[in-house]
Amino acid sequence: MSEAMTIAAQVRDKAGKGASRAIRREGRVPAVIYGDKKEALSVHVEEKLLRKLLNTGHMMSSVVQVEVEGGDSHRTLPKDVQFHPVSGRPIHVDFLRLAKGQKIDVEVPMHFTDEEASPGLKRGGVLNIVRHEIEVSCRPSLIPSELVASLAGLEVGDSIHISQVALPEGVEVDYGDHDFTVATIVAPSALRSQDDEAEEDEAPAADAVPSTEQTEEEGE
Repeated sequence: MSEAMTIAAQVRDKAGKGASRAIRREGRVPAVIYGDKKEALSVHVEEKLLRKLLNTGHMMSSVVQVEVEGGDSHRTLPKDVQFHPVSGRPIHVDFLRLAKGQKIDVEVPMHFTDEEASPGLKRGGVLNIVRHEIEVSCRPSLIPSELVASLAGLEVGDSIHISQVALPEGVEVDYGDHDFTVATIVAPSALRSQDDEAEEDEAPAADAVPSTEQTEEEGE
């Protein structure tokens, strides 16, 4: 289960591009808290602290408690972070305020175990991850830090589908009739070349194939 995060915030008194630029010059990032049928709240957070949360790699799939100075504490899920196209600095954050008992859709990373128990990987096969993240539906308190799939027993050419991934209690994946592929074990180029050569060796040479045509002399 993902650990809850916390970040302090201050209310933004002014809106507009000019005010936002001034906030960013002070090392802070404009943000908005919205949702739960309540009025949106414009705030700003310290860029250094925001970067620290982003660097964990799982901020976007974690509950973040936004503690507004002189105000309430808001239980949120980060929904969007905008970055400067040149510097890469975060320039705006959207926090979705969570209602009590609300289910949410969130992207959770895939993790694969038991590589040493895969005959296909031992033969030189390569793990091809088709879905690095999976969208799950659950209550915020049940957001898993990752989904885990075992590679034990998999040969070259075998696949793992979403229906084969064990989901934690209270976590759902809506894949309908499409049991999509999460990962496959594929042959490396060297192994494919060996197989191709073996097939060529097994094929009879062109001059070894008996001709069905008779020469004029044979026909006489």
